[in-house]
Amino acid sequence: MQKRFVTIWFRHLLTDWLSLRRPELREVPFVIAVMDHGRLLITSCNALAESEGIIPGMVAADAKALIPSIEIIDEIPGKRDRLLKGLGEWCIRYTPIIALDSPDGLILDISGCAHLWGGERYYLKDIVTRLRSKGYDVRAAMADTIGAAWAVSRFGKIKPIIEINTQAEALLPLPPAALRLDPLILQRLHKLGLRTISSFISMPRSVLRRRFGQVMLQRLDEALGNENEAIQCLLPVEPYQERLPSLEPIRTATGIEIAVQKLLEMLCKRLQREGKGVRTAIFKGYRIDGKVVQMEIGTNLASHNIHHLFNLFELKISTLEPALGIELFVLEASKVEDIPPRQEALWAGKPGLEDSMLAELLDRLAGKIGAHTIHRYLPDEHYWPERSIRISLSINDKPSLRWRSDKPRPVQLLARPEHIEVTAPIPDYPPMLFRYKEKVHHVKKADGPERIEREWWLEGGQHRDYYHVEDQKGQRYWLFRSGHYNGDGSNEWFIHGFFA
Repeated sequence: MQKRFVTIWFRHLLTDWLSLRRPELREVPFVIAVMDHGRLLITSCNALAESEGIIPGMVAADAKALIPSIEIIDEIPGKRDRLLKGLGEWCIRYTPIIALDSPDGLILDISGCAHLWGGERYYLKDIVTRLRSKGYDVRAAMADTIGAAWAVSRFGKIKPIIEINTQAEALLPLPPAALRLDPLILQRLHKLGLRTISSFISMPRSVLRRRFGQVMLQRLDEALGNENEAIQCLLPVEPYQERLPSLEPIRTATGIEIAVQKLLEMLCKRLQREGKGVRTAIFKGYRIDGKVVQMEIGTNLASHNIHHLFNLFELKISTLEPALGIELFVLEASKVEDIPPRQEALWAGKPGLEDSMLAELLDRLAGKIGAHTIHRYLPDEHYWPERSIRISLSINDKPSLRWRSDKPRPVQLLARPEHIEVTAPIPDYPPMLFRYKEKVHHVKKADGPERIEREWWLEGGQHRDYYHVEDQKGQRYWLFRSGHYNGDGSNEWFIHGFFA
């Protein structure tokens, strides 16, 4: 099949977009600018400002001197890329192979598509006409190569459709900038008086390589079709969603279970092919009265195990209210993750957190008692106890350091230390007894003190002297005194955790 490409150039991409949202800007010159090293530089200008000599890269103060009434608008970070991507997705109706040509263009591989519109002329006309009707000033060209189409769309003064195998003739009268060369190479060509492509295209390749580098030869070969140019296609993300309409409204739990099972089989088959698994999934039922009922599940480990996912949904089917009946079921995996391939074990071992059965157990527990009640903690690089642990967001998270084992640490640490009343000898002796929640605990065994200083680079305050104590019932606690002993009985004591 003969390769054919279309390049689209949005001459005033951002300013056209702004004019569509603020129609009053269509009749006045305005620019979009961004602060750079203390100067306000113009990044885009509309056609009226361009006709008065304003160009991108100019300092806004100079533009103000040329046109005192010009309006200067701050650039929205990332808006250009998002807008170009949105236009690219809109153009997928013309071809499935589209690439972004930042900052203001699109590349379309239209091989085998033009005949659906009655020919190349009507195909290109439809693209340009519809984009212009939306308010965008565009130029487009069609050729055998991306380089030739790009050159003609921006610098060509002839017809925009370059016939098959005629790209060389179309390139000859164009300036060197049409080859997408670096500014430094263009400057060298200009100094040598080489103002058109025809003035150097027939020179020996060794001469061109020595004077201008391999990049220039590559651009020439790409434009002439002697070398293929790779592009990164823009493909819209296909949602992980499956739909199941029902011939008659479903009102029973058994019918809903069957729908869940079928949808999971369809969804998991695709996930298995792509090596992915569900982390969050939503099952929706569209009732005949117009209302939508839904249930959501989450997993600790990405999974495409149909049986396991069905068991999670089964726990919540009773919460759905089908009312007069559900006529459409939709299952969507709103969050998916890659499932790394695992080597099968040759003998039974201790898989630990990597065991999928553990993750499935946690999922079932979360479905029954709530995901917010199950936590996994990892050590963190802090001395201060409150900061020495962090909550893991995934069962796959790996600790960056080992748990501290040289000093006793409680299994349960309070989020905030709680104030207690203590009777203790002085100085630096552990408590003899303490009162916590109106209950007196007599200390039988104790160890300490362990002094933990505050992390002064994060906050100020007093240090803590911690004691590991055991009461008359064998229960163990982690207590501390805040600051040095002061002798007047005003020291504050706190309980901070409980040992197993």
